[in-house]
Amino acid sequence: MCRWLAYTGNPIQLEAVLFRARHSLIDQSLHSRLGATTTNGDGFGVGWYGEPDELPFRYRCAQPAWSDRNLRDAARAVRSRVFVAHIRSATDTPSQETNCHPFRYGRWLFVHNGLIRDYPRLRRDLMLGINPDLFASIEGSTDSEVMFYLALTFGLEIEPVQALERMACFVEETADKHGVSEPLNMTVCAMDGEQIVAARYSSERNSRSLYHSTSIRHLMELYPDDPRFAAVGSDAFLVLSEPLLDLEGLWQEVPESVAIVAKRGRIEGRIFNPRRA
Repeated sequence: MCRWLAYTGNPIQLEAVLFRARHSLIDQSLHSRLGATTTNGDGFGVGWYGEPDELPFRYRCAQPAWSDRNLRDAARAVRSRVFVAHIRSATDTPSQETNCHPFRYGRWLFVHNGLIRDYPRLRRDLMLGINPDLFASIEGSTDSEVMFYLALTFGLEIEPVQALERMACFVEETADKHGVSEPLNMTVCAMDGEQIVAARYSSERNSRSLYHSTSIRHLMELYPDDPRFAAVGSDAFLVLSEPLLDLEGLWQEVPESVAIVAKRGRIEGRIFNPRRA
């Protein structure tokens, strides 16, 4: 399917996680160990935040991440305290820039790994659920972008976890009307520069892989000579499709049907329970 990661902490070069880690996102684009597909070469994108009052920046491309020569320079040049990156393996929709993640609306960025089953059958009814005021902002043809705009419709900017739950419920109810069983499989991430909201959920309760970093402060005590932990800071946090490093104690799997909110150094987990708006 896809692979993605989101980071918050001290400003670091995007290169650190895109290229330099042993199992970096670029490595995963060719050799994913935990994904539904080993190769994820149908485009990529990165999104990052600069000054607090600035809208997020994006760089997206429809070609494979491993072959984009400009990405390495951009990843070395950009430092950010909050960013997200995504490599795509397409399902049902074409490989084109407007279908590459992250999707953006205002200060919000959104990425998704997974699928809506029989999406071409459900697409029209799903899109009719989107707030008409938001509809003109849709650029591509993916199920992921529709999920994002449904979440915005259901209040992502106000209560993000609840909005994602309502989005998931709407997808499942729409699929049920069309006789599509187990329609939704997702790990998703939404961020606004101040918080990272991630969720792991699927209709069949067998979601794609998702992990988060454990306490960096504790790891700094365990590995005091490792410069990587000093660089990111004690409040750093990563949520990602699969681990970047083979280091004991660094990663914890996100349980099935759980949402995580990382904000100002605090990490909160809660049950993800789709519910009607």
